[in-house]
Amino acid sequence: MALTKKQVKQLRGLATKLNPLIQVGKNDLSENAIKQADETIEKRELIKCSVLDGSGLTAKEAGEGLAEELNAELVQVIGNRFVLYRRSHRDDVEHIRLVRE
Repeated sequence: MALTKKQVKQLRGLATKLNPLIQVGKNDLSENAIKQADETIEKRELIKCSVLDGSGLTAKEAGEGLAEELNAELVQVIGNRFVLYRRSHRDDVEHIRLVRE
């Protein structure tokens, strides 16, 4: 699912208020980090992640890798942080209503 420019802009606006929930550290994208990110994005749909100094990956590399593993969309990369979006399959989650063009 490719996001339109308006949808990316909407998600970027929503992400400004978020704190990083996932941290990519010296183990880079380990199985535990991917599992934790999967559970978190399933509950929230939009998550902000940060890359610590000890990691061998840049924020863009980590974001692209994690987005591919989670089948999510990389919304934004700024500095050592990145934002991912994936629509949740759960019914008990309040879904983000994306704008239509």
